[in-house]
Amino acid sequence: MWRSYFLLAVLSAGTVEPVTAYSNGKVSVACKDMVPQHGYDPSLDPPPYSITVDTSTFSPSNNVTVSLQVASSSTTFFKGFLIEARDAGKLESPAVGFFVLTDPAESQLLQCGLNKGSGVSHTRSTRKTHVQAVWEPPNNPPQRVQFLVTVVQKYKVYWVKIAGPVVSFRGATAVPSTAVSGQTTSPTALSTPFSSAGCGHSKSCLRDPVGCHPESDPHCLFLSFASDQEGSGVMFELSGPAEGYLSFALSLDKWMGNDDVYLCVNDGGRVTIIAAYVSGRTPPELITEEDLWGRAWRLADGVIQCRFQRNILVPQGGSRFNLNQSYFLFLTHGISHQGVIHRHQWQPLISTNQKAITGYPEDLVGSRSPLLLKFHGVLMLTVWMWTVSTAVIIARHYKDCWPDTTLLGQKLWFQLHRTMAVLAVVLTAVAFTLPFIYRMGWSKHAGSHPYIGCTVMALSVIQLIVGFLRPAPESPRRRIFNWVHLVTGTAGQILAVGCVFLGVAQQTLPLPSPWSSAVLTGWLLWIVLANLLLQNHSYRLRSRGNRNGDDKESLLFAQLEGQQHREGSKVKKMVLVVFIMGNTGFLAAFINTIANV
Repeated sequence: MWRSYFLLAVLSAGTVEPVTAYSNGKVSVACKDMVPQHGYDPSLDPPPYSITVDTSTFSPSNNVTVSLQVASSSTTFFKGFLIEARDAGKLESPAVGFFVLTDPAESQLLQCGLNKGSGVSHTRSTRKTHVQAVWEPPNNPPQRVQFLVTVVQKYKVYWVKIAGPVVSFRGATAVPSTAVSGQTTSPTALSTPFSSAGCGHSKSCLRDPVGCHPESDPHCLFLSFASDQEGSGVMFELSGPAEGYLSFALSLDKWMGNDDVYLCVNDGGRVTIIAAYVSGRTPPELITEEDLWGRAWRLADGVIQCRFQRNILVPQGGSRFNLNQSYFLFLTHGISHQGVIHRHQWQPLISTNQKAITGYPEDLVGSRSPLLLKFHGVLMLTVWMWTVSTAVIIARHYKDCWPDTTLLGQKLWFQLHRTMAVLAVVLTAVAFTLPFIYRMGWSKHAGSHPYIGCTVMALSVIQLIVGFLRPAPESPRRRIFNWVHLVTGTAGQILAVGCVFLGVAQQTLPLPSPWSSAVLTGWLLWIVLANLLLQNHSYRLRSRGNRNGDDKESLLFAQLEGQQHREGSKVKKMVLVVFIMGNTGFLAAFINTIANV
């Protein structure tokens, strides 16, 4: 699964190495990853803070005033902070430059790495809405410097590495010597929207929904690419909803990590086009913008569109991928706040097969859900929508329908019930393992779904063991067995239904909403209705039998009772057939939907 945390530095949702943090702000040990050791994950909400600078360029003799403040639209505060300046092209490198304090009562200098005064933090945990410091460049500064800040609102709520502005060294070369002729240093505006014309003929395209048209559909997520006429570069076009950012990546597999990433970010009415490299489920390493040329963008009618070109071949040893090879394509979009992008809410669209970027044009297709998780969903729905509900209804209402029919020495209803129950446990166990295989561990972003799933798995195994230990009907322990079997089975079924409702809302299996919940609700009502009809039917048959039971010696009444029983069995068998057909219809609708996400 590919989850983006891009643009300079982003709120990391990956695993981070904890460090110590103190209310007195002496947090030099946190300089490297800027993460406080609070025992909680960083907030994934847009931060209600902004970082500003008083200039966009600097020189060795000019300082930069850096301000951290609460956003104008917010009424919140912050108690702790850590500000650093880093090389914008190597955000994992140590802090650069030195700070000068403007308010020693609220801020203090830290030694981050080998440089004294290269970090600024709080002195006490009082509520603050604004802090300021002055940054002095080092003697040999990088060409571009970015300011990063970690902000602690309260112990459990904090943001890590909020990306601040990038300032450029005055007089730095904007275009590398290897740039091709015609390269520009800043994006230009597009006058017309992109078109899907030529997809599969003159350019390759990846679209979601399949066959959508970016020129007319604002919800169309669109990526196209084609080699230029000189055969030295590739032009990429990206289009999609304008609420935040668009992004695509080139990957050697269908897993996040070691990916070549490109982003188009809505930054206050302009579009920033950048490149990055993701080495794992961590914030990306930003690549200099000069790697991209021919950049242009359009922001109109609720749509972001951006275009850029890149050389096919890159120098050896870098993090860029050569474009004459085959890769899986990842395509996604998400929200941004003040130019900082955040984790997207849904799985990215991943091309079904690898594609040679400079190969022949294709109209590509992809999926937002990994195959293992699709199998997980299909198996679990098959078990709990069809197998278990049918096994339960047979055991509850059909014991008297085949009184003299046996199968392998046991009554037919019991063999059907037991076979379906064992099959349900086996399929549940298989489905249960698939997410762990895909994740290679526990999922931290699936909410309560995996916890309830583990409980259901445990109850299923217990139910199977209890069933194999079933005592004889005349045993005194039979009453205990009946209660344990009923309670365990009912609890497992109720929890499984809740788990299914939570499962269809998972971002790793992006089923359409509210369609999925509506169909599940319809299925649940269908189960309840079938049980009520059968319960009412059995009650009416018993009532007739009680009225006729005063004259058992009468042959007429005995024949009448037998006829009523046969007719009642026919009705119940018809209900069972209709019930199974209904369950099959609900299940088929879900399987078809899962296959197409």
